[in-house]
Amino acid sequence: MSDLRATLRLQLHKGFTLHDATALVPYMAQLGISHLYASPVLTARPGSMHGYDVIDPSQVNPELGGEAALVQLADALHARGMGLILDIVPNHMAVGGEGNPWWLDVLEWGRASPYAAFFDIQWQSHDPLLSGQLLVPFLRSDYGEALREGTLQLAFDARRGRFHAQHFEHRLPLTPASYDEILRGAEDPALRELGRRFARLGDGPQARGQAESLCAELSRHAEQAQQLLAPFQQGDEAGQQRLHRLLERQHYRVASWRTAADDINWRRFFDINELGALRVERADVFEQTHAKVFELVERGLVDGLRIDHIDGLANPRAYCSRLRRRIARLRGGATLPLFVEKILGHGEQLPASWPVAGTTGYEFMNQVSLLQHDPHGEPVLGALWGEMSGRPTAFAEEVQQARRLVLDSSLAGDLEEVAQRLLQVARHDIATRDLTLGAIRRALRELIVHFPVYRTYAQACGRSPQDRQFFQQALEGAKQTLAEADWPLLQ
Repeated sequence: MSDLRATLRLQLHKGFTLHDATALVPYMAQLGISHLYASPVLTARPGSMHGYDVIDPSQVNPELGGEAALVQLADALHARGMGLILDIVPNHMAVGGEGNPWWLDVLEWGRASPYAAFFDIQWQSHDPLLSGQLLVPFLRSDYGEALREGTLQLAFDARRGRFHAQHFEHRLPLTPASYDEILRGAEDPALRELGRRFARLGDGPQARGQAESLCAELSRHAEQAQQLLAPFQQGDEAGQQRLHRLLERQHYRVASWRTAADDINWRRFFDINELGALRVERADVFEQTHAKVFELVERGLVDGLRIDHIDGLANPRAYCSRLRRRIARLRGGATLPLFVEKILGHGEQLPASWPVAGTTGYEFMNQVSLLQHDPHGEPVLGALWGEMSGRPTAFAEEVQQARRLVLDSSLAGDLEEVAQRLLQVARHDIATRDLTLGAIRRALRELIVHFPVYRTYAQACGRSPQDRQFFQQALEGAKQTLAEADWPLLQ
């Protein structure tokens, strides 16, 4: 196989499949391409045009042609001495809708779900309305409006014998223990007794097996169960209150999409509600989310991996090390090149301790872009910007304004979560117990605003020299915009 010389990225989707890519291999070979770099190929949300919204990491996306088509592409490339680099998404997967079985299981069983620890959820929220519940911010309107207008409906899946709420494309499974709220209205004594058996379900491992048995029994009464939905769908205030009481018993709080910025209690991909972050630092999550990728690597179909959003992971170095060791075991000691999507700030170097071949080249792209722009145009453009916007012409000031805007809007909930946790740390030490939440918020906000890089990588052994330098820059910058009375908070 050729050394990695020139890559060509292909964006796969239902309109351009793995079969279509295979047909272009001879042309790519004529261009001198050594490796094809493919967008994510694992099963994504139906109709996805990019593939980063994975809902099932255990199979190759059927919309792209499935595994057989991927094998065909790899064989065509290898026959010409070319390689295949796969884009993988370890940080997050698509949530909401009705396609992700892991997410739906968490909604149904809450913390008792085997997948509850897969997602980065803060179950012990400081918000009393979210005590032990997951915020589900997918309503297109306010919660009360959705109840009044009937866009939040109770439904019954006759095949599976399960109740759920439905809001457009979003399925919201009800926890089986709450079925009694519905079945107690049945005229049939057998159904009412079935409801009482549902109500006695606990949260232990046996509860799932018992629930399956009870749901199978309920499915045999599908017609009667369907009729029991009517009191929850009358459209009057009484019906709305019935549905509200039922939803209050769930492991989640369904809410408007607007609440996410302030109230979110699980980590997303930036501020995108439909992409839930995974705790890939856990061994079981790592193995289950990478099982199909490892199978493809072991079969020799893959010649390199591109790691999406490496900075979303708790410990990028540990992740890359684990991934490299796993690949080496699968390939008898041989390795594959790993490339990370890493945004490098000005003066920042890729950490030398990361066992990777390099980044995907954003910094090179910026350098090429600089070559294409005449620096003499900057004063003219700056003056035009100031005249048209009435805002500062200094780029650094514009960046700080933008960062404060993001922290005060789309990431307000994330900022609040960090501030609340720092408050708990402070309260456990007599030297810091008088620090207030408001002061912590102010200092934290300015510290983040002045960070010169995307993130740092503190470990149990502390910060690297490069990270210490960046942290010191953030501290010094925060002092310039923070009131002097709050400076002690920075330390």
